[in-house]
Amino acid sequence: MTAKQIELSLREHAREDKAKFLPGFFQAVPGGYGEGDRFLGCVVPDQRKISRQFRDLPRPELKKLFASPWHECRLTGMMILVLQFELAAKPTNPHREFECGELVEFYLANLDAVNNWDIVDSTAHKILGAWLVENPDQRSVLDRLSRSTVLWERRVAILSTFALIKNDEFTEITTLAQSLLNDQHDLMHKAIGWMLREMGKRDQPRLESFLKRHAKRMPRTMLRYSIEKLSRKERDRWLSH
Repeated sequence: MTAKQIELSLREHAREDKAKFLPGFFQAVPGGYGEGDRFLGCVVPDQRKISRQFRDLPRPELKKLFASPWHECRLTGMMILVLQFELAAKPTNPHREFECGELVEFYLANLDAVNNWDIVDSTAHKILGAWLVENPDQRSVLDRLSRSTVLWERRVAILSTFALIKNDEFTEITTLAQSLLNDQHDLMHKAIGWMLREMGKRDQPRLESFLKRHAKRMPRTMLRYSIEKLSRKERDRWLSH
């Protein structure tokens, strides 16, 4: 199994219409957050199928995918890494902790390849977040990533909390959301609002407590995302702040 084989498989599934559409969708245009990225035109379901076929790809070949100029190669490589982590995390694996720890280190060492929102959102909570659920003593990595000047590393920090939220742990998302209220990027406003909304679905009083303290300072997009699941009356009340 090689990275080249995966690229050839992706090319076989490439669609010209998608190759033209995707650069605009992911803002791979001058001045866009994905400026300079290149697209083969392969849709996600095909990439998932290919990732399952190559789930045993060795790490040196994964690194070649991560270094590819093609968006689909990097995303498919990260999909394979998620599959490898999920396999290593099975309770029946006697080397579970060691193997998962190695894969998390490998993920963090290759964050340069996690350079658009779809790659972040497909991996952060499934690898780093899942690891932190069982390793709370290592959650300081979220604070480090949240302070990064790199947009995608900050988004990795926020999306990683999704695994904690699903585990009814909300300290990290409320702490990070508060520290990033003044983040200037719209993609961070959306990500933080999304995670606050997920928290609110599980613990609405906690969301309301956060909103009471911060709604007036929250960027409008962040606020709107966070209250999406509330009643119309409640949404109007918070938007009037």
